[in-house]
Amino acid sequence: MSQELLLSGSIILLISLLIPILFLLTKNLGPRNSDVKNKNITYESGVTYHIGDISNRHNIRYYLVAIIFVIFDVEIIFLFPWAVNVRELGGFGIVEMFLFIFLLLAGLAYVYMKRAIKWQ
Repeated sequence: MSQELLLSGSIILLISLLIPILFLLTKNLGPRNSDVKNKNITYESGVTYHIGDISNRHNIRYYLVAIIFVIFDVEIIFLFPWAVNVRELGGFGIVEMFLFIFLLLAGLAYVYMKRAIKWQ
């Protein structure tokens, strides 16, 4: 048996034994507070009353900002591989990336013109 296999097997065995022991120790040694009457309710925060009506709607701008953030964040991720391989791509890669950045800026201008990111 190779040394790497023996080492990885012993680490896996140690972890598989250590995790249940730690769970049992925290269960048995941890503090217990069973006299709290609201311990097992759905919302354990202690807030028993609702503020406002349950059917209140959230402002759509929260969702718009979240979606715009995700879209532009994912598109910015595409800039990293280009920056790493810019020399290998040559002139065609530079033109392609400037076109991509232009489309990003056009999308940002469109969002700004629609006032989706402008709070009142």
